[in-house]
Amino acid sequence: MNFKRIGWFTTGRDEAAIDLLKIVYSEIKRGFLPLKIAYVFISKELGEGIFSDKLINLAKKELGLKVISFSALRFEPELRKKDKELWRKLYHEEVLKRLDEEIDFGVLAGYMWIVSPKFCNSLKLINLHPALPGGPKGSWQEVMWQLISARSAETGAMMHLVTPELDEGPPISFFRLPLRTPEFLPLWEETEKKLLKYHLTGLKNLEGEENRLFKKIREEELKRELPLIVYTLKYLGEDKILFDSEDLPLDLTEEIENYIKRGGHHE
Repeated sequence: MNFKRIGWFTTGRDEAAIDLLKIVYSEIKRGFLPLKIAYVFISKELGEGIFSDKLINLAKKELGLKVISFSALRFEPELRKKDKELWRKLYHEEVLKRLDEEIDFGVLAGYMWIVSPKFCNSLKLINLHPALPGGPKGSWQEVMWQLISARSAETGAMMHLVTPELDEGPPISFFRLPLRTPEFLPLWEETEKKLLKYHLTGLKNLEGEENRLFKKIREEELKRELPLIVYTLKYLGEDKILFDSEDLPLDLTEEIENYIKRGGHHE
């Protein structure tokens, strides 16, 4: 069987980054994902953070993976303050020099730096964005507030190719999540009253991310993001998703809902 070779790019800033690597590695080990992790690149070095240290040790010692560490924060900090664009270009040139193995594609898995145009063009990179194709841009928090502000009837998330334009790369897969189901409706009514009284800015100041609708949307989306990543990797490995296909993006809603119904187990 042909295995696709992937590069794994992360900043290792939280437990979720560690869990994601563990899960993908275990799905590879049990044969669900026809992939090989050629290397784990981490934009931190030992001693820069609890989670990043944990991730480096896990990848190296427990999983036996090749780890390439190169600190972004320690690289030309003065230049980063003065000229972000030039810094980004130079940092990622240094990263490319350290990546000595050919890969079929790379996965940005909690990689917290915007990559340079040359980096995007040198490697095929995929990333998760927590909105539907054509949906809101920005961080997941910004996306949530835009959904609430627009009184959206649905949301979702997508995996997309990384291009120099932030969050603008062509989508390759996605799932849909309806937001007007019986479990959501009372939360919309509750939030609507607050929006009329305080407007969006006031609501953000008053409740912020503790708003019950905000929390519920995020919770339901998170449940589905991990299976979206796993199924996208599976279909890329099996050539059911081809980067240059005209049939993209692939709607994985059904696979993901079945996965959740089965209690988080793949068939």
